[in-house]
Amino acid sequence: MSAETAADLDLALRALADANRRAILRVIRSAPQPVGAIAEEVGLSQQTTSHHLGVLRKAGLAVGAREGTRHLFAVDTDGIAAVRSYLDDFWPGKLADLKTAIESQGAQDRG
Repeated sequence: MSAETAADLDLALRALADANRRAILRVIRSAPQPVGAIAEEVGLSQQTTSHHLGVLRKAGLAVGAREGTRHLFAVDTDGIAAVRSYLDDFWPGKLADLKTAIESQGAQDRG
């Protein structure tokens, strides 16, 4: 993993560590939403919601776009995919360990 990729991943994981930011991502994952609607849904002020959206954007987890006079926010699927890719690297080893443990238990049960 390059230093730049590691730094981007660190930003994303730090952003995801906050429950308010995870709540915001849940709100914007199905459709782009304006700040006011997001704030209302998660129970935060618009100013606080804007701050969290800024952190999510900097971390590559959210994107903003203008639609007329409204500024809409949506999940940045590329940023989410990078985090998922990192976490997915943990599963092959764990699945192999689970398979070994199950096979071992099966051998003990038969023996």
